[in-house]
Amino acid sequence: MLKPTLAGVAMFVLVPVAAAAGEPPQPPPPVDVRPMESPKKAAAGAVTLAEAVRRALERNPNTEIAQQEVERSVALARQVRAAWLPTLVANGTYTRLDDDRRLANGNIVLPKDSMNANLQLNVPLIAPRQWVASQRAKEGVATSRASAADVRRAVALQTARAYLTVIAEHRVLQAAQRALRTSRAFEDYAVTRFEGGVGNKLDAVRAAQERATADVRVKQELAALSRAQEALGVLMGEEGGVDAAEDPSLSPPPSVDAAMNEASSRRADIAVDRDRLAVARRASRDSWVDYLPTLSALGQPFYQNPPTFTQPTTGWQALLVLQLPLYDGGLRYGVQEERSALEAEARARLEGALRQARSEVRVAFDEMRRSDEALEAAREAASLAKESLDLARAAYEAGATSNIEVVDAERRYHQAETGAAVAEDASRQARLDLLAACGRFP
Repeated sequence: MLKPTLAGVAMFVLVPVAAAAGEPPQPPPPVDVRPMESPKKAAAGAVTLAEAVRRALERNPNTEIAQQEVERSVALARQVRAAWLPTLVANGTYTRLDDDRRLANGNIVLPKDSMNANLQLNVPLIAPRQWVASQRAKEGVATSRASAADVRRAVALQTARAYLTVIAEHRVLQAAQRALRTSRAFEDYAVTRFEGGVGNKLDAVRAAQERATADVRVKQELAALSRAQEALGVLMGEEGGVDAAEDPSLSPPPSVDAAMNEASSRRADIAVDRDRLAVARRASRDSWVDYLPTLSALGQPFYQNPPTFTQPTTGWQALLVLQLPLYDGGLRYGVQEERSALEAEARARLEGALRQARSEVRVAFDEMRRSDEALEAAREAASLAKESLDLARAAYEAGATSNIEVVDAERRYHQAETGAAVAEDASRQARLDLLAACGRFP
């Protein structure tokens, strides 16, 4: 009873084998022999970090706008100062009537044609409100300069971060290119084994798929690098991307206590808030000036043709004008309350800025410490992943394993190497943030 069954099973197994043996062997997947694509040269060239910051401070639109704001504040101060300087105005009037104006006896009281001209000189002698307003305008110029310095600080920090990002993208691209070279070599090895009858097509196809995936990663990183270079070029005011020419070394960070003290004394944004508080405090303190009188002197030489009974042909007049504000509907009280509120706002803003600066210093120190630890761990992981890849490749070449282990080890190594590049960038960025938080950059 068992013999027919065994014979049927043997036929069932042998027929597909014979059919497969009769088929022509399928060729292995083609090996990619294209040259490795390299990043294009940046249109605006490569610069150092110091040069990148210098160009950004010269050409960035934000710094130009901030400088024009300083010029505007200077112009406003000049306008305010003009209120307590002498003024000279020339006036001329020609009058044409329908007829002469006469008395009952026929004498002309007002001629049909008359012309009048005069020069009016106004000299403020006592103008306390204008004097104080001019002083406040000068202080506004100093505040505008401090604001421009804060804008320059922000532009320099953005430029440095973009510069470090370009370096990080180069690192990630190098990891992707190394993975592509390794996958191409492994694909060539798998295809050679398949053609020599030692390997199998599955290994060759899997190696080709891994090479194609690595090629995609290289193209993505090339695009990311180009994007980072363009961002740096925009900050520097260049038409085109800018590459990094060096691996910059940032200055060593200060101690925690020194960083806390420097954050409140060296940072440009803190200086702006401190200047605004000082201006608001003085404006509130000087509110009593609004109750003082003003005294002006006016002089007016004139010419009248034809002369009248009350106006000779030529002459002059001088006046002293004293103004004492008695009641203005509560305007001065409202202005004083507004100044007090602005002073309180400026004080609260400064306190918040100081608190935020100290917080940024503490966070920057913590991030720097943890990013350094993460960088060490990432480099260790990359080293172990490289060792794992070498072991997997040796085992595969010895025939102990399939190439699944090699593909998995290659992916892990690429991830670890990319992670090390990202951790290195995070460490640099953390140091830059700490220097900026304590006012040492730029």
